[in-house]
Amino acid sequence: MKKVCKTIEELDLIAGEILKSYPEERIFAVSGELGAGKTTLIKSFCRKLGAADAARSPSFAIINEYEIRNPKFEIGNVKIFHFDFYRIKKEEEAFDIGIEEYLYSGNYCFMEWAERIAGLMPAEFVEIRIEAKNDGTRLIEVRS
Repeated sequence: MKKVCKTIEELDLIAGEILKSYPEERIFAVSGELGAGKTTLIKSFCRKLGAADAARSPSFAIINEYEIRNPKFEIGNVKIFHFDFYRIKKEEEAFDIGIEEYLYSGNYCFMEWAERIAGLMPAEFVEIRIEAKNDGTRLIEVRS
């Protein structure tokens, strides 16, 4: 799937389309250069999923956790984990935060800079690449 995003409003629509296209997936790796819009896209995912709190960048904390308050989830408390691995220098550092527990929890995991922990990623995940264009638009490519 390839989408061109011209506005923030379109980003919410694109986030909804991605979630509808991958209804069973819970692991999403979002990549792109600094300033490409990774955090902004993940904020859109959080809104679409019904996060109880407004999403913010986990750059310094490495991970933020959000509760989903959405009646379509009847299986109990579903959570969103938002990771930013920009400051990770070695994959082993991800073990310190218990990355495997998060990835295999059945909750949503949205990861910025996931390429820094490539050797720890599960076999199945959705890869989202964002490219900022000179005209201010964003090219968003999605594949699993």
